[in-house]
Amino acid sequence: MGTIKVQTENIFPIIKKFLYSDNEIFLRELVSNAVDASQKLKALASMGEYNGEAGKLRVEVIVGKNARTITIKDNGIGMTAEEIEKYITQIAFSGAEEFVNKYKDKVDKNVVIGHFGLGFYSAFMVAKKVEIFSLSYKENSKAVRWECDGSPEYQMEETDAKKERGTDIVLHIADDCLEYLEDNKISALLKKYCKFLPVEIKFGTKKEFVTTGEKDDKGNDKKTEIEVDNIINNTNPAWTKKPADLKDEDYKSFYHELYPMQFEEPLFHIHLNVDYPFNLTGILYFPKLSNKLEMPKDRIQLYSNQVFVTDNVENIVPDFLTLLRGVIDSPDIPLNVSRSYLQADGNVKKISSHITKKVADKLEELFKKDRADFEKKWDDIKVFVQYGMLSDEKFFEKAQKFALFKNTDGKYFTFEEYENHVKGNQTDTEKKIIYLYTTNVSEQHAYIDAAKNRGYDVILMETMIDSHYINQLETKLKDIAFVRVDSDTVDKLIKKEETQPSKLSEDEIKQLQPVIEGVVPKEQFMVVFESLSEKDAPMLITRPEFMRRMKDMNALGGGGMNFYGNLPEMYNLVVNSNHPLITRLVNEADPDKKQTLAKQASDLALLSQGLLKGEQLTNFIKRSVELID
Repeated sequence: MGTIKVQTENIFPIIKKFLYSDNEIFLRELVSNAVDASQKLKALASMGEYNGEAGKLRVEVIVGKNARTITIKDNGIGMTAEEIEKYITQIAFSGAEEFVNKYKDKVDKNVVIGHFGLGFYSAFMVAKKVEIFSLSYKENSKAVRWECDGSPEYQMEETDAKKERGTDIVLHIADDCLEYLEDNKISALLKKYCKFLPVEIKFGTKKEFVTTGEKDDKGNDKKTEIEVDNIINNTNPAWTKKPADLKDEDYKSFYHELYPMQFEEPLFHIHLNVDYPFNLTGILYFPKLSNKLEMPKDRIQLYSNQVFVTDNVENIVPDFLTLLRGVIDSPDIPLNVSRSYLQADGNVKKISSHITKKVADKLEELFKKDRADFEKKWDDIKVFVQYGMLSDEKFFEKAQKFALFKNTDGKYFTFEEYENHVKGNQTDTEKKIIYLYTTNVSEQHAYIDAAKNRGYDVILMETMIDSHYINQLETKLKDIAFVRVDSDTVDKLIKKEETQPSKLSEDEIKQLQPVIEGVVPKEQFMVVFESLSEKDAPMLITRPEFMRRMKDMNALGGGGMNFYGNLPEMYNLVVNSNHPLITRLVNEADPDKKQTLAKQASDLALLSQGLLKGEQLTNFIKRSVELID
């Protein structure tokens, strides 16, 4: 057996360069320690272990530009010389953890923040020398001064410089870190990391106007300008309160406190409050989402005991929940030593699953409680729900109860309701229910109109992930198929027993086909003859469902479709063999005139789909004028 040896002179470079990857978190760590000192005193007083006057507990951050110092000052528990030896000079000995273990039956384990016993040493990332001035709360204690320059050597002595209970950490800022002496820099860091710490954090003063009780010549209240303490944090944020104690206005107010640049109100919120099998609190907000799958800039913020950790929460919540905003706070989330990011742990999956369940339960509750209001919000949350159903199996199972289809008439249906709504008229010869859909009401208006004239219903599928969503629903829902309304002629969208006879013979079709193929690009269009109604257009464009879906999915990515690369646009040019114009084309003896009429009819079909552009459009207009003349 042997003993692992650690050379102390090598510890500080490791802590300074590798343990804490971002030197700005020194302020978070030292302020958190100061908050812990305050919370410990408060806990001791509540247990009767401290009978003195606690007073108003507060942490103060002071920047001394001329002296090149930053001081973090608290009036908490303080330390004796022996405690400094124990907690400061023994690296990785956690005073916070020892405190919790000592009073585990009397105090909430989450009352203090510290855990690893390393946070103090983050000070040496920005300081060339650190001083500690501390006076313990214990009776007859003597104030102590401790000094270290970042080497294993330190000095400690009694001092008269510290008169009041608590601890002052004085950082003598290194020459390469002088930016931390700027007030704006420190203010921004405090607001980022310490905005919701449970003890007041003071940083400087601010000016306010207060009434003096006197009136001016016009009878208005006189006001005077005074300086007041600048408290940068909210010690009791909304997520730490009970949902029963909050109103909708409180949730909205907190949303704007989190995201001051967001002027639009959230649609609704979910308050998380769990104490078993893990501790988890938080508030998630549903912002309005566009049809595009865009990750919001203002993301969910992760806290641990009200200390900001990160807004990169992909590991703690499923991908689709990152579309939300808000706060999650849990002391049970496993963090790395520097409290900067999550570590892999079984608890993370449990917490993630629970959050997913809570979100699904909330959506179902809103749907059942007020369906009309839920329908009003549906267009704004549709992408979120679809993304969740695509990426999380358990969410899909729950979402089937509240996920909606919206048709072109603006009516909403659950999955079950829609099946009952269309199965009578939209069941094909293979006993499959055909769900007709549109991706663009304006561009596909003619096809929608033709379908509705047949008594068919058309639903809206306009988001960028609908191609994936449709494929999933075809797999999950029994005996249904999705067909885009412009993927074929109206008579072939839903296969029925009856067929309409063609007025053209096979020989006439063979004669006309090369003429029409000659007026459209062969690499993009396939010419097919269909026996449609005389009332339908002479020619129309359809987009084959399978090829179009592959292209849509490939454009979005995922689903294994990137294999196909940049897929070209493919169309069918459908010729209505029963239209009088097509009969006229067959009978036209003049080859030039036949080609001109064929080109005009095909261009009209292209124009109806927005496919006629540039020189082709110019030529079409000229030709139309000539035909009119």
